[in-house]
Amino acid sequence: MSHTTPIIYNLFPTLAGPLPLWQAHAERAHEMGFNWLYVNPLHAPGFSGSLYAIKDYERLNPALAPGEAGASLDRLAPVFRAIRDLDMGVMVDLVVNHTAKDSPLVAEHPAWFRWDAKGQVVSPSAIDPTDTEKVTVWGDLAEVDNEDSLDRDPLWRHWEGVVLRLLDVGCTGFRCDAAYKVPVPLWRRLINTARARRPEVVVVAETLGCRLEEIEALGEAGFGYFYNSSKWWDFVEPWCLEQHEQVRGLAPSIAFPESHDTARLAAETGGSEAVQRQRYAFAIAFSAGVQITMGYEFGFRRQLHVVETRPEDWEAPLFDLRAFIRGANDLKRRHPLLAGEGVLRLHSIQAPDVTVIERRSDERGTHRGLILVNRNVSAAREVALDGAAPRGARLFRPCVDGAAPTALPTAGRVRLGPAEVALIMEAL
Repeated sequence: MSHTTPIIYNLFPTLAGPLPLWQAHAERAHEMGFNWLYVNPLHAPGFSGSLYAIKDYERLNPALAPGEAGASLDRLAPVFRAIRDLDMGVMVDLVVNHTAKDSPLVAEHPAWFRWDAKGQVVSPSAIDPTDTEKVTVWGDLAEVDNEDSLDRDPLWRHWEGVVLRLLDVGCTGFRCDAAYKVPVPLWRRLINTARARRPEVVVVAETLGCRLEEIEALGEAGFGYFYNSSKWWDFVEPWCLEQHEQVRGLAPSIAFPESHDTARLAAETGGSEAVQRQRYAFAIAFSAGVQITMGYEFGFRRQLHVVETRPEDWEAPLFDLRAFIRGANDLKRRHPLLAGEGVLRLHSIQAPDVTVIERRSDERGTHRGLILVNRNVSAAREVALDGAAPRGARLFRPCVDGAAPTALPTAGRVRLGPAEVALIMEAL
C-alpha cells in the first residue's frame, strides 16, 4: 500500500489499552484502507497523568504495560514491527515545547526551562482569542526554553536523542505537537536528524490556531505536511478556501472531521450518520491527506480525554461505517485528482443548499473535477451542472456504500441525498 497519500488512523493509546490489544485495532484500520497509524504520546506521564505531560522519555506509560513497572520504550518495537508488517507507517507525537512539571529534567537541567521572577518554573498558557480575559494555564507542564536557553546545544541534542530513540523502536513518522511554539531551526535540525537515520520519515506539523505568518515560517523547516482547519468549515464562508490557497504552496495538508482535541462529530450532530459520511467524504476530497480518530467509524460520542480515557470508555457502535470508509479510502488512494493538495475554487454554479467546488490537481489542470456538497442534512437537493463538468467525467458517490461511478445524467442535473458529497471526475 502506498504511503505517498497519508490516510491516517489515530489510535488513542489509553482507549486502545495495553500494547497486546493494539494489533486488532491496527488490523481493523488496515482493512479500512488506512496506511498510517498515528499514536498520541506513549511516554510515562507526570503527576497529572496527561499523555502530553511527559515525565520520562525512556519509560513507557504504565497504562500501556500494566504490571511492568518502569517498562522501557523497547516494549514498543515488536508492536510497531507488527503494524509495519501490515504495510502501515507508524506515526507518534513529538512533544518538545514542554515536559511534565515533575520531570527530573527540571531539576537536572534548570537552564533548559523558563523561570519566573519568583523562581518558579513557568507553565505554558494560552489566551482565548475570542475573550482575552480568559487565560488557560497548564499547571502540570513546565515550559522548555528552546529559543534562549544558555544551555541550548545540550538541550537540542537531548531532543535529537528522543527522535532517534523513537526511530530505533520502529516509528516511521512524527506529528509535531504545537509546532509553531518551537523555533524553526530546532525543527529543521530534528527533521534532518530523522531523515539522516530514516530517509522516508514523514513529519507533520500541528499548526491549528496559529497565524499565517507562523505557518509560513514553519514552511522553511522541512515539514512534509500541515493540518488544515476544514473541519470547521460551513461550506459557505470564504475563509476555508482562502486559507487553502494561502498555505498550499508551503506544504500539502491533512483534513480531519474530528480529532482527539475536539468534540466527537457524532455528539455534535446528535448522531447523524449522514453527516458522519459527509464530513469524511469531503475530507478525502479537500486536501492531500486525511485522518480520523479511533471510534469515528462506529459513531462514538464520548470525547477523548488526555488524562481520563481508558479502555472501559469503548462504546457500543451507533453505526458501522467501515465499508464506506474503505471505499472512500480506496478512491482517495487511486484517483489522480485526489492524490495531492490540489487547487480549489468555489464554482459559480448556484443551487439551493449546494456548494460546488472546482478541484484541479495542479495549476495546469492536468486533472479537473467538481466537489458537490449538499449542506442540507435532512433533505435531498438537486444541482444543474450547466456544462461545467469536464468532458467524459463520471459521477462518483463515495457516501453511498458500493456505489460504482456512473455516467452523468443527460440533462446535467445531479440529485444529492441529505448531507451527500458527490464527486465529478474522470473515470479511473
